[in-house]
Amino acid sequence: MIASTLEGIKISGLASAVPAKQVRNVDYYPLFGRETVDKIIATTGVRESYHVHENQTAGDLAFVAARHLLEQLDIPPESIGILIFVVTYPDYFVPATANVLHKRLGFSTDCLAFDLNLACSGFVVGLQTAGALLKNCNARRALMLVGDSTSKVVSPNDKSRLLFGDGGAAALLEVDDSAEPMHFGVKTDGGRFKSIIVPAGAFRRPEAQAEPEQWADGNTRSDYHLFMDGANVFSFTMTAVPALIKEFAAHNGLDMESFDAAAFHQPNAFILKHLAKKINLPPDKMPLSLDRYGNTSGASIPITLSDAYGRVSEGRKHLLLSGFGVGLSWAAASVTVETGSILPVIHTDEYYQDGLVSHE
Repeated sequence: MIASTLEGIKISGLASAVPAKQVRNVDYYPLFGRETVDKIIATTGVRESYHVHENQTAGDLAFVAARHLLEQLDIPPESIGILIFVVTYPDYFVPATANVLHKRLGFSTDCLAFDLNLACSGFVVGLQTAGALLKNCNARRALMLVGDSTSKVVSPNDKSRLLFGDGGAAALLEVDDSAEPMHFGVKTDGGRFKSIIVPAGAFRRPEAQAEPEQWADGNTRSDYHLFMDGANVFSFTMTAVPALIKEFAAHNGLDMESFDAAAFHQPNAFILKHLAKKINLPPDKMPLSLDRYGNTSGASIPITLSDAYGRVSEGRKHLLLSGFGVGLSWAAASVTVETGSILPVIHTDEYYQDGLVSHE
């Protein structure tokens, strides 16, 4: 485990956004059959989610969340010195979507902006990265954005489509000498990079066959669609993730009783139930959002927090965070957040019209 502790940095605010377009899993009855759909709902707990429209991207969702957060907290755009966008499916190959968001948010040129290519573990690693940069430069504020539009890369004829939703989020980090320490622990297993992958579309296979065909798992997709080895990922989650959390807790002298709640990546309810059992975490300390939002990749942790605390102010919460998946990559964090600074999930169909760049 790569461990780190950040002192003098606090999370000052959190906002989350999802598309306006709601998709109910029961609407897939005609395509996959009622029995199959009902079984997936019962096993995973996912009943509905939100998908971007044709012109809407992960960058749009992150932008709306960021703008909302800065407006609600009355943060001057020019005060942001670091902008990180954690994303798997960016708006463009070039430039980084963070640079586009930098323009849209009206930040000054005295700002470091870049994309970070991570998915399910991205929120935790993004917090760690933003905080570490704040500790080692003259910036006082960092905006860490996360988002994905997974619905764009899942085959319409793949039953895993019932699991995924789209979402974006923004977290504001600030230098504050009185802040509680944040602890992080991360691991990577690149040997299993094929477990969750879009095989084609970049430069390894730029001209792969685009015609969908039936794969060994019975789903119809092309190499330009997302593939997930469910059995491999399940095994990884049930073994590697609880092992990391136990190692992380022991390293930092923490136990499950010290946490007010645990916000985990939201793959499915069955996995989360068994993870809680393996780490001796009471189920009522693990809020769920996947039943209404699906698996929103890197945005699932902040969406879960916005869903749980965005409408109430319950004071300070000591939180255990954990993200795990694509890479394979997994991470854990211990953070303290004022729930009054967590905003409710908002819905949007907004998109960046000037971003539809063409040679014409």
